[in-house]
Amino acid sequence: MEDTFDLVILGSGSTAFAAALRAAELGKTAAMTEERMLGGTCVNRGCLPSKDLIEAAHVFWDAAHPRFPGLGARQLGLDFAALVAGKDQLIEEYRAERYEAVVEDSDRISILDGHAEFADPHTIRLDGREIRGDQILVATGSRPADPRVPGLDGVPYLTSDLLGSGEPSELTEQPRSVAIVGGGYIALELGQLFSRLGTAVTILERSERILPRHEPEASTALHEALTDEGVELRTGVRIRGVRREPGGVAVVLDDVEVRAERLLVASGRVPNTDRIGANAAGIALDDRGFVTVDERLRTNVPHIWAAGDVIGTHAESQQATPVGAHDGNIAAGNALGGEVRIADHAVIPRTIFTDPQVAVVGLTDAEAIGRGRRCVCNTIPMHLVPRAGVARDERGIIKMVREQGSDRVLGVTMVGRNAGEVIHEAAMAMRFGATVHDFIDMVHVYPTMAEALKIVALSFFKDVSKMSCCAE
Repeated sequence: MEDTFDLVILGSGSTAFAAALRAAELGKTAAMTEERMLGGTCVNRGCLPSKDLIEAAHVFWDAAHPRFPGLGARQLGLDFAALVAGKDQLIEEYRAERYEAVVEDSDRISILDGHAEFADPHTIRLDGREIRGDQILVATGSRPADPRVPGLDGVPYLTSDLLGSGEPSELTEQPRSVAIVGGGYIALELGQLFSRLGTAVTILERSERILPRHEPEASTALHEALTDEGVELRTGVRIRGVRREPGGVAVVLDDVEVRAERLLVASGRVPNTDRIGANAAGIALDDRGFVTVDERLRTNVPHIWAAGDVIGTHAESQQATPVGAHDGNIAAGNALGGEVRIADHAVIPRTIFTDPQVAVVGLTDAEAIGRGRRCVCNTIPMHLVPRAGVARDERGIIKMVREQGSDRVLGVTMVGRNAGEVIHEAAMAMRFGATVHDFIDMVHVYPTMAEALKIVALSFFKDVSKMSCCAE
């Protein structure tokens, strides 16, 4: 039996849902396919569960490490299994309210369970059943990468899927120690989470610094913060292999062996395109398996589109849930006769939910220079921001990239309290071509962390360490 839809979407994550909703708005029918769990990575094993547990660990840590004189330390009780159960309940509630209910309320959106792959450019084979799409969107997302480490195939290891609810990969018992391969955002978020709950954590990064694609000042600031909390960070290491040990695993480096009860691999993500029958549809993939698209998110096959993690950095995209949702809406509209839109990825704020947070938007110093932009950059320590002082948390920095001549702000990186909230002011300003003078002239509430933007802008013209509060 063959069913035909205006839009068939491979996947059911944030990108897919945004596309399906857009299709319904346009009066079209849409079918999403899912072989694992409705809602995809973000709600089930990514953004939502990780931020829930990170916040719990924050409360646990702060109680034992008060920053203010007169506040005594308190060691809260910890029931790891109960934390996981609470996380699972939250996931189930969100999935029911934000995903399942949305489909149930629509007579134009269908969810089809099973593994989907192309039989031909218009036909999707779904566990023996065939469905047809006038237009098709590939939104299959990504999954944790398996690094080529000798011995890894013989060692049980964790990935970020440990956060999943009700799946075999879910971690329900707290390890006494964990070695983490990788120094990117997933490794750092989960590393600090486990460390704050009492697990001994060692992070192993092959680059010379953590967050190698971020500003060096940000890497240094976060490295210091995590080290001060007891996380062991080893950078510039080469992993020779891993093997089982009594009670755990051993990671073999050039000069030492790191032993831990559990091994967590967080060394990047790969696209879910290896099992979708891309060849049968004639879809072009790059050498890493990502779907290639143009600025309208169309593939080389005119009626097939792609968006979300599965396109990697094509169209200058970034792998992030809100980017995928934004682009899913655009792709569906372009496919189904809505207003033609281009996916503009020039200004995308991003946040790493460590404590302190790392938030970025726009270009780094190196990226600006690499694109031939003449720029000058300033970095100030967070202790120059009054709000950081009154909150007794002066960890971090803020850096601004300023274009010479125009004075336009090309990029901002902030490490500090509430950086993920502050970065949106920078993003909105940059969207409309703001200069450093616009940040200076903007009257900010005192004292707030957002003042960091004004102070770093002022630092291009004044010694901000010698200014009174609110002075310009």
